[in-house]
Amino acid sequence: MRPTPPREEPLRVMPWWLVLVGLLVAGLLGWLVLDWLLGEADRAAQPDTRATLRIDAIRTGLTVVAGTGGGLALLLAARRQWIGERAQRHQEAVAAQDQAHRERVQAHAEAVAEAGQRHQERQAEAAEHDAAERRLTELYTSAVELLGNDNAAVRLGGLHALERLGQDNPAQRETIVAVLCAYLRMPAPEDDAREAEVRRTAQRVLTRHLRADDDAYWPGVRLDLTGARLDGFDATGCTLHDADLTGAVCAGTTSLVGATVRGRLSLGATFADLACDDLRGDAEIVLDHARVTGGVSFEGADLAGGLSCRQATIARASFRGVTFHRTASFDAARFTDSATFREAVFLSGVSMDHAAFAGYAGFRQARFADLALFRWTEFGDQTWFERARFEGAANFGRARFHGPVTFEGATFARRPLVDQARATTAGSHVWPEGTTVAPLDDDWLLLTDP
Repeated sequence: MRPTPPREEPLRVMPWWLVLVGLLVAGLLGWLVLDWLLGEADRAAQPDTRATLRIDAIRTGLTVVAGTGGGLALLLAARRQWIGERAQRHQEAVAAQDQAHRERVQAHAEAVAEAGQRHQERQAEAAEHDAAERRLTELYTSAVELLGNDNAAVRLGGLHALERLGQDNPAQRETIVAVLCAYLRMPAPEDDAREAEVRRTAQRVLTRHLRADDDAYWPGVRLDLTGARLDGFDATGCTLHDADLTGAVCAGTTSLVGATVRGRLSLGATFADLACDDLRGDAEIVLDHARVTGGVSFEGADLAGGLSCRQATIARASFRGVTFHRTASFDAARFTDSATFREAVFLSGVSMDHAAFAGYAGFRQARFADLALFRWTEFGDQTWFERARFEGAANFGRARFHGPVTFEGATFARRPLVDQARATTAGSHVWPEGTTVAPLDDDWLLLTDP
């Protein structure tokens, strides 16, 4: 804030009569002095002395008049000097105000010019943005129209046009992925080899941009393939965020080998074969109600999130060497051929209540660091818990073993519960130490807790 200059009183003009009064006062003072001195001179006795005194009196009177006039002249000169100095200050103040005004006018002009320049730049940017958006919209519309063409070759061109558009414009990737997923979710005509190739190309376009170690990686892409028909879907080495294949029908081998999964991975679909070896990540993996007519493989996977396979139907399953960091649930799952959990590590508990193993069930050298539930579980031809480690509670209550069972070399932190479990009398069994086994009838043995 600029300092406010001191306010000066307006200059008043000296009236002419004031000078006249000053002259009259000087004359009157000189006359009074002269009169007084002449009166004193007349008192002298000698004529010569009187004359001399009268002359001195006159000289003194004139001196008083002259002195008074000189004083008045000095006052007028001092007033003239004061007026000159005040005029000089006034001129300097006016000049400063004029300079400040010119500076304010210049600053305002510069601000107006700068605002005008910014406005022009914003208008240019807006026009450029609008032009770019119109161009993107035109390209997107053209690509989508190509994708809807009756000719398979034209549809392939539409796929590649969308891919190129997404590669050059990151803001459009989410929309483009949504379009590709929607295309794969649409009903596909059967026995149409050309359409099958278009769909496989769409799958490759999606997975090509999900590999984090590739320059073409599109981060944060989410796949919504619910109810889609996929053929040989290959996401090997991909990074998946909240991928959803619920209700999809997947022909061939669906591969997630070496993939990294985040958020939630929903695999409640129908698979011919599902390969998830060396899978990594903290995603919650959901295979509830999945149907796998071939094999499921999670060998060597490191699952930091939970795994749920409730009511899944799987022919062959291999979870060999898998590390389960959170609770794994296989409640009511059906393994119609064989299943192996050899050397698997369950760090947070596992539940296989009401599960069914039609063939081989292998848990050799598996480690159960927490609660292990096998209640009402149906075991088929062979059941192996050889050298398994149970570091928490284990419950086999009312389980049924239809084939040979062995717990040879298995270790238990506490006695396992086997209340009312049954085992076939056919074949040999090796039970945990302290298990009470008694014949129930000709076909079954009854296991009870002490």
